[in-house]
Amino acid sequence: QVQLVESGGGLVQAGVSLRLSCAASGSIFTIFSINSMGWYRQAPGKQRELVAHITKSGITSYADSVKGRFTISRDNAKNTAFLQMNSLKPGDTAGYYCHALGALEGWGQGTLVTVSS
Repeated sequence: QVQLVESGGGLVQAGVSLRLSCAASGSIFTIFSINSMGWYRQAPGKQRELVAHITKSGITSYADSVKGRFTISRDNAKNTAFLQMNSLKPGDTAGYYCHALGALEGWGQGTLVTVSS
């Protein structure tokens, strides 16, 4: 199993930036096998949705709602993924969850992002 630990959430005002981090740990084989990493979010009363995704080679994709504002990146040497969130809006308020997929799959426990107007 892949263990994922997120950090960086918080309560912010609209328009500011936050950077989320996701550190992966596990066996050497498990970590080396991770291909894709992604960030999902789930707002109260809504389904979990994919926010951004990045492959091991650095190919990225984004939800339309965050394109141009959020940037996903990863440091393969440190087994860490990041989500830079700029120009935050109240609609971005949600629990943000890191996901990794390789030989095994893992989910983080989530970090809460609250954006006030």
